[in-house]
Amino acid sequence: MNTPVTRSRNIEQLITGIATSDGAGVKLTRVLTGKLQRRLDPFLMLDAFGSDNPDDYIAGFPNHPHRGFETVTYMLAGRMRHRDNAGHEGLLENGGVQWMTAGRGVIHSELPEQIEGVMEGFQLWLNLPARRKMAEPWYRDFASSAIPEYVTAENVTVRVIAGASNGIEGVVSRADTEPLFLDIHLPAGASFTTAIPDTHNAFIYVYRGQVMVGETPVESSRMGILGNTGDGVTVNTSEASRLILIAGKPLNEPIVQYGPFVMNTQEEIHQALDDFNHGRFA
Repeated sequence: MNTPVTRSRNIEQLITGIATSDGAGVKLTRVLTGKLQRRLDPFLMLDAFGSDNPDDYIAGFPNHPHRGFETVTYMLAGRMRHRDNAGHEGLLENGGVQWMTAGRGVIHSELPEQIEGVMEGFQLWLNLPARRKMAEPWYRDFASSAIPEYVTAENVTVRVIAGASNGIEGVVSRADTEPLFLDIHLPAGASFTTAIPDTHNAFIYVYRGQVMVGETPVESSRMGILGNTGDGVTVNTSEASRLILIAGKPLNEPIVQYGPFVMNTQEEIHQALDDFNHGRFA
């Protein structure tokens, strides 16, 4: 059943990502940076990566720690192997999703299992509420075939990774942050509408083509932060385009980040560093 949308949100701000590298030299674009964490609470970071040059990705992300949040990796193309010190292992492939709750602490690696071809996708960091920051680590791989999809009357294909859109439930839900994560493929001349709870912060990121939200064009490799007035969003395009739509319920809690640790106080950051340095991320 489609949820009616009476007023579409508009674009509040356009963001151009920052070219950087992470891990052992993987080239990527950091779209959601620390400066936007309060505005886009509960989201902490969004990286977009994509290259057909193995030198840009082959070294991957060797062992590194996390505490206090969740990582969501969506692989559009390529093969990446996950291993962590909680005993989890999985292979992330074309169209698949890896969802990891770092909780009280995990050390993991993400290493390519390809030496040529395209590697493309996104990694999103989703905050945890204070009461769950020290939860037991959790990990799950979802193959592309497990991601629910629907096709609209205008032949728009929508992949529902988290939350729900037009009556279709995604593979993951979270009670505290209620994330919505959609991958939307629009043919030329199509329009797409979905509801977004008025409690949620939301944004889009276009990775193919160009779309219009109201009177505002959003080009490829741009983020459009959606204003908080409206009960959904309508996206139009004159050319074949693809984008992700992400929304979530803000936690409205302090955010204190030190690299891969995101807590609520400076004291908790000091404790995370001490625990990691003394081998207590077991």
